[in-house]
Amino acid sequence: MMTDIAELRRLIELNPWVTLMSAGPDGLVASHYAVLLDDTRDDLTIVGHVGKPDDAILGLGERELLVVVQGPHGYISPSWYGDVAAVPTWNFISAHLSGIPEILTAEENLMVLDRLVDRFERGMPHPRGMWERPNDEAFVQRLASGTVGFRLTPSRVVGKRKMSQNRSSDVVDTIIAGLEGTGVHTNEPLATEMRRARLRGVDA
Repeated sequence: MMTDIAELRRLIELNPWVTLMSAGPDGLVASHYAVLLDDTRDDLTIVGHVGKPDDAILGLGERELLVVVQGPHGYISPSWYGDVAAVPTWNFISAHLSGIPEILTAEENLMVLDRLVDRFERGMPHPRGMWERPNDEAFVQRLASGTVGFRLTPSRVVGKRKMSQNRSSDVVDTIIAGLEGTGVHTNEPLATEMRRARLRGVDA
């Protein structure tokens, strides 16, 4: 299990595209949206929005919501273990945040939408904020009215990180080299997470 709040916050910050799931009267339902850490808190509270009618489908604010955050993951070949009996596996880092979300006011939702745009525009050559021309207030307000903002302070958190911690340092080096190679399973983001996990001495 991964319980370090700072590591879980880092996971959410770097992997904002999440899966939202709930159990409705007709069975399980899922949606996919970007979320942000609540910038007024230092815990695992997240903020985001859904488009209508996903708020009703998910029972937003009424039923428990499960938010799945998926970090880098990938196939690990048994050939990287050397001449020993072995089977393939999959390395990954993920977190599940559960709780009943709070519905944001229209003003709070606008602030979250503004933050979301800025979060992803900031790396553009010419960032374009939500309020910049040719957008005007009427346009922004009309789009925002089709969304419902939420804040989730999870009542339960399950974080998992599987990075070949049970293997020797030499084998981990070989796996990282394989992930950084030019083969079919090249995966630099996973290699980076494996290096980080080893430097931090994590167990899970």
